[in-house]
Amino acid sequence: MSTSTSSIASTIPEILSHVDAGVMTITLSRVDKKNSITAAMYGALADALETANHDAAVRAVVIQGHETIFSAGNDIGDFLNNPPATPDSPVFRFLRGISSFPKPIVAAVCGPAVGIGTTMLLHCDLVYAGDNAAFSMPFVNLGICPEAASSLLVPQLMGHARAAEALLLGEPFMAETALEIGLINRIVPPAEVNALAQRQALKLAAKPLSALIETKRLMKKATPASSPNAWPKRGPALAACCTSRRHARRSAPSWKSAVRTSARSEGRGRRTPAQWGRCFR
Repeated sequence: MSTSTSSIASTIPEILSHVDAGVMTITLSRVDKKNSITAAMYGALADALETANHDAAVRAVVIQGHETIFSAGNDIGDFLNNPPATPDSPVFRFLRGISSFPKPIVAAVCGPAVGIGTTMLLHCDLVYAGDNAAFSMPFVNLGICPEAASSLLVPQLMGHARAAEALLLGEPFMAETALEIGLINRIVPPAEVNALAQRQALKLAAKPLSALIETKRLMKKATPASSPNAWPKRGPALAACCTSRRHARRSAPSWKSAVRTSARSEGRGRRTPAQWGRCFR
């Protein structure tokens, strides 16, 4: 297998991508804004996945952030000013792309993973997390409904009671819980997460691609929510909720204190509330 490295042109600097040894690595690179995702970033993510899908040299994909932050979710200001209104909106293009992507996707998650930062993981095949990872789906708190088919996939993964805490109350959970429920595969120190994801992706890239694709297809066949056909039914509900602008702006910061509370409740004594607070500032 070739070990050459090539860069994939990106129209924006917040989404970086390159291919090496059969693995396309997509990096969220807006750390100064906690990797919050704009419509333009969704478009770039969708384009990268489309390129990876059609490039025979790409056999696996890694999605990663920074060792201090995976993603704070949607850029609220951009999301409210540019709500998804049609099936071709960038966010829906990305959701269709990641949910129907035929090749293996590996995610490397450190720090907060909020909203889409958590729900996109439902469509990844392997997820490795740092011991500083914190997962949150505060959609209701923001005045919107859950996206990425999470209203179906999260109850299937967690059970209804836990899903209600995560989706209705918007209560976050830490890496240990994510491992227990099967959202992630392994917990390692933050400095090791991206390297681990790369090693696992290289293992995948060395395997017969046709067998990988067919096995993934059969695994996902039993999950109707993963089908692109689900998005036209769920998209209008999300778009309609986006009209609740005043509540969204008022509630946006609420998940910060919730994650700190969850960190304490799950016994993470080695990380103080002040330290958790710095993750979100």
